[in-house]
Amino acid sequence: MKNYLFLLVFGWILMGTSHVAKAQQRSTVPEFVKEQLDAYVLQALTDWNLPGAAVAIVKDGQVLVAKGYGLRDHRLPDSVDANTLFMIASNTKSFTATAVAMLEHDGKCSINDKVTVHLPDFAMNDPWVTQHVTIADVLSHRLGMATFQRDFLYFYSLLKTEDIYEKFPLIIPQYDFRERYGYCNAGYFWAGQCIESITGKPWNDYIENQLLKPLVMTRTLVLSENLQQQKNVASAHTLQQGVLTVFPHTNIDVIGPAASMSSSVNDLSHWLIAQLDSGRYEGRQVIPWEVIRKTRYPQTIQRRNSLYGLGWSIDDYKDVEVISHGGGILGFFTGVTLVPELNLGIVVLTNSDENWFYDALKDEILDAFLGLPQGNYSSQYLQTYNRRQQQQNNQIEQWRDTVAMHLPPSLPLNVFAGPYHNEVYGDIRVSVTGDSLLLYFEHHPDLKATLQHLSGDRFLCTYFPSRMGTEVLPFVIKDGQVEGFTLKVADRLERSTYDFTKVFVQ
Repeated sequence: MKNYLFLLVFGWILMGTSHVAKAQQRSTVPEFVKEQLDAYVLQALTDWNLPGAAVAIVKDGQVLVAKGYGLRDHRLPDSVDANTLFMIASNTKSFTATAVAMLEHDGKCSINDKVTVHLPDFAMNDPWVTQHVTIADVLSHRLGMATFQRDFLYFYSLLKTEDIYEKFPLIIPQYDFRERYGYCNAGYFWAGQCIESITGKPWNDYIENQLLKPLVMTRTLVLSENLQQQKNVASAHTLQQGVLTVFPHTNIDVIGPAASMSSSVNDLSHWLIAQLDSGRYEGRQVIPWEVIRKTRYPQTIQRRNSLYGLGWSIDDYKDVEVISHGGGILGFFTGVTLVPELNLGIVVLTNSDENWFYDALKDEILDAFLGLPQGNYSSQYLQTYNRRQQQQNNQIEQWRDTVAMHLPPSLPLNVFAGPYHNEVYGDIRVSVTGDSLLLYFEHHPDLKATLQHLSGDRFLCTYFPSRMGTEVLPFVIKDGQVEGFTLKVADRLERSTYDFTKVFVQ
């Protein structure tokens, strides 16, 4: 533990090393931003088949850029502008973590408080761990969960708050408590519950009153339930069997403190200004400087040269400390980036979940302000993205070729039909339609999945929307009976699997 803490703090010191002289040399607006940004983004929209994007750049307290590109919905002529709302997904986390740190600053809690102090009904699978989990643990992804473990439970589902209280103790973490970093969206659910317990009001009220109103973020929504009724909103786009398709906005409010917010680049420029000016906006101290520092203090190691604080990643980018977070959800990818020593902030919002452009543009802008040659990152990232997509498509085509051979399953299809149960997830029902099986999900009524026999006792599972993946699901057969199967969804949603047992009705 001593070595771990040493590395953590030492790494933070190294990444926080000042480059003041260099920063002074980079104070002018680079040519890329002044002359090439528009053409770069518009070309990328075409290259990435990306309907729209919005960009904000803040430097030295001034908004250099806040504008939109392309279309809010690829089927309609409405353009993206600086006030267009995008779901910002996990960029919600920095707001939630800042709220907790503000409550600590006001003496109403400590991030080192045990979660059970504020939530007596909080529980994990291990009673000892339950009694030792702190607010800092849930905010910095060190519960022992693997990255995205059991996210399928919460995302795009009908679960309610009481369901998470019931199901969370059933989850067996993949690692030991505090053993390593594992990105756990549910941790922020618990942070939001703590905020509600401490303040006596829902977490979204605290965010709205203590952060959004003082920062004049009038075009920002904390909850997703009302997004559909707003004007000037970007539609959610994904690729469905390779075709750009619009899906309804995701209601993610059950796990809202992790991912439910929507905002515009105009509004998020206010957030950047405050973050880069010690918490001040328009002459008012909205966020205490001690709170800003607390959220950026490393709590755990993500990977080499990358740490995680409270709602922020802390990275070494070409010898400069970068504070950032990304956000991805059905239909959107977004990124928020701070470079304190350059007094620089960047926001990139996109209305498609099939792009890395939001990251490429951020790196291009960073390099420009660092005085480095243009990296053409959009082209580079697109090549890698296309190569991976082609590999994935080739694998799926191989599976489909096997399906087309019509190899018979070891048992008639109707034997596979019936109810199945997983202790954590709940129930799935399998039915027969023609020469295929269909899956019906208890907590995901809008999710569709078709199973086609592959070989042996394996079936090819095709989800709709296809963003949920195309996966091979093995069934367990014993003594001529179907005992169960293993469910898998796309790695982008969850990398763990669920073992379902068939329920035999007497």
